[in-house]
Amino acid sequence: MGQRTRTMQKLKRSPQRSALKGSLKAGLGTAATLVIGLGIAVVLKQGIEQQVDRVNGDRPLTTTNFVSFEEQWSQPKAYETIPASLVFPLADQSPEERQTALSAIATGTHANQSQAAALDPSRAKYLLAVDALALNRATEAIAHLDNLESAYPGMAGPILHQRARAYEATGDTATAMQLWQQLRDSAPNQPLAAEALYALGRTSGEGVSSPFWDEAIAQFPSHPRAVDIADARLAADPNQPQMLLIVAHHALYHPDYTVLLDRLTQGYASQLQPEDWEAIGYGYWEKWRYGNAGRAYAQAPATPLNLYRAGRGAHLDGRTQNAIAHYQQAVATFPDAADTGQAYWHLSRLLSAEAALPYLDQFYELFPDRRDEALFARARVYEALGSPVSAAQARQSILSQYSSSDTAADMRWERAQSAASQKQWDQAWEWAGQIVQENPESDWAPEAAFWVGKWAKQLGQGQEANQAFSYVLKAYPDSYYAWRSAVYLGWDVGNFDTAGRQSPSLDVEWVRSPLPTGSSLLQELYLLGEDQMAWDLWQVEFQTPRSPTVAQQFTDGVLNVGVGEYLRGIFLLENLDWRATPDGEFTAEVAINTPTHAYRVYPLPYRDTIRAWSHQHQLNPMLVTALMRQESRFQPAIKSVAGATGLMQVMPATAEWIAGQTDIGPYDLTDPQDSIKLGTWYLDYTHREYGNNSMFALASYNAGPGNVAQWLNRFSTQDLDVFATQIPFNETRGYVTSVFENYWNYLRLYNGTVINQLEQHQKR
Repeated sequence: MGQRTRTMQKLKRSPQRSALKGSLKAGLGTAATLVIGLGIAVVLKQGIEQQVDRVNGDRPLTTTNFVSFEEQWSQPKAYETIPASLVFPLADQSPEERQTALSAIATGTHANQSQAAALDPSRAKYLLAVDALALNRATEAIAHLDNLESAYPGMAGPILHQRARAYEATGDTATAMQLWQQLRDSAPNQPLAAEALYALGRTSGEGVSSPFWDEAIAQFPSHPRAVDIADARLAADPNQPQMLLIVAHHALYHPDYTVLLDRLTQGYASQLQPEDWEAIGYGYWEKWRYGNAGRAYAQAPATPLNLYRAGRGAHLDGRTQNAIAHYQQAVATFPDAADTGQAYWHLSRLLSAEAALPYLDQFYELFPDRRDEALFARARVYEALGSPVSAAQARQSILSQYSSSDTAADMRWERAQSAASQKQWDQAWEWAGQIVQENPESDWAPEAAFWVGKWAKQLGQGQEANQAFSYVLKAYPDSYYAWRSAVYLGWDVGNFDTAGRQSPSLDVEWVRSPLPTGSSLLQELYLLGEDQMAWDLWQVEFQTPRSPTVAQQFTDGVLNVGVGEYLRGIFLLENLDWRATPDGEFTAEVAINTPTHAYRVYPLPYRDTIRAWSHQHQLNPMLVTALMRQESRFQPAIKSVAGATGLMQVMPATAEWIAGQTDIGPYDLTDPQDSIKLGTWYLDYTHREYGNNSMFALASYNAGPGNVAQWLNRFSTQDLDVFATQIPFNETRGYVTSVFENYWNYLRLYNGTVINQLEQHQKR
């Protein structure tokens, strides 16, 4: 696992992990088989009252009533405050669901009107207008917006925008044009002016050559309307490199982004500047086109990151000598830059053993925080040189000098697994216990702590086993192993053979809280649930996507999830340590402990459709959601290299077979309804094939029934935790655990019973 993911995993641990590490040091000698479990028991009695509820976030939010949203969002740490508002909690409801409540708030007749914020009546009128437009009731929208800007300071731009749209919808183009012109003239430097310029150009009759559109591109090149203009002009004349550059620099979200990058690099390479190549390299990299990215970065300005990625892109593309040259250039030009560290590491693996040692010596001296990695690489090189004694010494140095490092954890886990494979449970327990003691923040720690419990059961130490499982739930509550531990502690959360047919309730609704950065207008729009408008505004405000602060990457991730860009949004939130730079007190650890982080990493799109088809097939809707999150990150048109398509990644041949077994009729795999309909039918089928065992059903969904049949014949199924580790396909092994981890996180975030159990468990 890469360093980026490792760091994020560390941040996701419980706040009490440091105390746990210190308290588990005693008794790890020959008597480790008894003491590790007892050590856990001692630790769990210490400092539990300091444990903060991870279900609802580690930083409790206050509520405050502000008269001016502009004043509120300018306050330090505004993200810690949930405004006292009757309107904001309605942000994610449908127009039909919130109609009555909004009307009551707008007219001052709501049962809880005394709790309303001063701006709530205006907010309610604004949302009533938005909903009326969505329901094709434009005249009603105009009435709600009448003179609203006078009572809703700071929102004049969005109100004008909605009013112009409403008049367009009624067919009154002349009034709409006047309103668009008013919006452009009243705030010429504000991003909403781009909406006005786009509309004016669209309705002026001048076509794609409209001077309004020229102005929009010149003034707001990163605004989505500027990208729409570029699209329109490219459709009229594809030979416009400047329009392609608009997309390359500003529209990573464009559905044909890499197609347009290919056209730009293949047709206009000689016209591109180094800064253009950097943007192109970044775009290809974000789209996992690493070979193309490497070639682009090779022509970008020579920074540590650009040189490293030029080498890494070539490396992943199989151009080894080119990769070595770029890695060596990075080392020679920026020897001690953080991004260059990986260049040393890769050189040690690409060069001959003799040539690698000098680079490893430099790596060791220049990066003291990564000396464990340098020593491990040295051990590998010494073995290649026929020096097993030196290799053993290097490995022993890791355990003795860098005992808390990730590399030491890797070594300990390898030895624990080796001992377990030989049924030497006491030795396996000892090595796993050392990880819990010395490496509580490593990737292996949740798994090691869980197996401390499992191996304790093998040795007949039931009390120590339960102490270990309890520890996992407290220290690593969002892990797959927390779910497994909950099962062993007797919680009704579904086991491998029962989860698939359960129907847990969804009792908790996510409540929006302010974002850590962004203008006051963006914050207000976001809290109102105006995600698209907030996202559009953010495209102009956020000018450093290649080097974001933590607050910016967090905000970018949340807003992307809000507009349905789940793949990118979840990725950004799960990788806040990567690229993101420190941002004052809003660190990555603070960010992931906000409720917003958890609920945006585990969103619930397509909830009603999932519930309906899960019920039709007696499937657990949370398990279906967990599978969908893993398969597609909720992107309805996504397609795998193998051809699997849609939300539930159904293969075309499988869909055809399903259609032949049922009366489903015509279908489109990119249509959410059809994908969920077909996917749930097939998931039900795999459950029926394997006696409702969800592990086998999920493995079959991923790898096919033929492979699962082979594994069932090859491996014992007496202990399914062991079976899960024996699945030969890395992808399927990771898939099964990831889906169940997703399932557990949906339970702990949305199911009231599990939430209450976790709360009570943390207090023990």
